Amino acid sequence: MTSWTFFENTWHKGNPSIIGAMDNASWFASTIFDGARAFEGVAPDLDLHCQRAVRSTENFNLKVLKSAGELEEIIREGIAKFPSGAELYLRPMAWATGGLISPEPETTKFSVTVNEMPMPDTAGISIMCSSFRRPSGEYAMTDAKAACHYPNAGRALREAHDQGFENAIMLDPIGHVAELATANIFYAKDGEVHTPVPNGCFLNGITRQRVIKLLKAAGYKVHERTLTWQEFADADEVFSTGNYSKVQTVKKIGDRELQPGPIYLKARELYWEFAHA
Repeated sequence: MTSWTFFENTWHKGNPSIIGAMDNASWFASTIFDGARAFEGVAPDLDLHCQRAVRSTENFNLKVLKSAGELEEIIREGIAKFPSGAELYLRPMAWATGGLISPEPETTKFSVTVNEMPMPDTAGISIMCSSFRRPSGEYAMTDAKAACHYPNAGRALREAHDQGFENAIMLDPIGHVAELATANIFYAKDGEVHTPVPNGCFLNGITRQRVIKLLKAAGYKVHERTLTWQEFADADEVFSTGNYSKVQTVKKIGDRELQPGPIYLKARELYWEFAHA
């Protein structure tokens, strides 16, 4: 995998060592990041991903070293290091080197990594309901896209893989559907679309928001509301949105096989049209 990382005003090829063993980031997990995509010569909503990286930095009590516009310029420099149309993952990141438990904002560092990462195929994923739940804002810094959230997602994925599934729905602390371990989730029933309303225990994804706007503009009713696992299990079709896959169908939920449905296909078509517009 080819990658380039911008750190301390220089581009480094490969995977440079940028965090030390005694840094707050490696000891106390004071790391935020964001993820965007470049593919087919476009980088949709890159400005919004950079803006979210800045918000996450502020919410994590780190110092903002680059504006969203400056981050976007750096990322576009990185994209230009690859062949036109390359499928890339774009990751600005910030962390603290100092502070005992609580990070010291003045010790903040930042980097930007651009690496090759193929887009997944369109075959879809199988999902189950995880026994692990998303935390609310009282228990974790859910208002930031922070690395410390991902071990919890990772154990949900391990649980799913152990049971023969590829991903898992995670519930919120009181038992309602939050999202997948790695993406936001939607279902369609009787021609209408439903997705969990953001309630402070998961990020209101940028691709999620974009797909909702596109579907509404195309005339679909989209309901953001409190949802149960059973509603997803009984749905006509289920699909996810997220930066890694953008719009992806669910081919199996629990013991039910599903086919890519017309609303999923329209959502993916609309998103690709938007991305290339």
